[in-house]
Amino acid sequence: AANMQRDFFEGPWKIEIDGLVENPMTIDVKDLIKMFHLEERVYRHRCVEAWSIVVPWVGFPISKLLELVKPLPNAKYIGFQTFENKTASISQAKDAYYPWPYVEGITIEEGYNELAFFSVGQYQAPLPPQSGAPIRLTVPWKYGFKSIKSIVKISFVDTEPPCWWKIINNNEYGFWANVNPQKPHRRWSQATERHLLESTADAERIPTLLFNGYEPYVGHMYTDIPDTENLW
Repeated sequence: AANMQRDFFEGPWKIEIDGLVENPMTIDVKDLIKMFHLEERVYRHRCVEAWSIVVPWVGFPISKLLELVKPLPNAKYIGFQTFENKTASISQAKDAYYPWPYVEGITIEEGYNELAFFSVGQYQAPLPPQSGAPIRLTVPWKYGFKSIKSIVKISFVDTEPPCWWKIINNNEYGFWANVNPQKPHRRWSQATERHLLESTADAERIPTLLFNGYEPYVGHMYTDIPDTENLW
């Protein structure tokens, strides 16, 4: 179904960058991508539904965008928004009662982390629509739903931005959503995961790692957060 709407995802695709920054802008994604050196990064992807896969992404660090737009000192969070188009999205048309468009957010500190990434390709090819074309967030230490797809707006704000899954079910999904094998979902364990190789048929179950194995790179960001905060 996504391939049927490929022309929509190929653009033109404007991205609005606003809020607490010195250099707000509205720019076509192709022009934005040309501003940065692209690199390939191989990351583990861990879905909150207890499956995982390894993906070679192509893109650029979020920190490079931050250098361009220059967040103001009072910008504490980055909010992201995807498109809203019921013709291009079967999910939006079918489940019209949900609060579309999809939104997500991370902290400024997380955005500056060396692992935080904007992906524009995978497997040495441009992103297909189902993977989040033409640009998506990739934060590999968090559950997959945090890595919002098909971004059209990036906002720098001083308060926690809305997050889609938290809006519709805050008993099961929180803002941080960091991978933690010791913290079960309310309906299933997160201690292990089905690791997909070439298909769902050859998946093997393996232990899940704290922060999806990236604790040495990201764990320091959460040491001073009060114990009352649910990091998972």
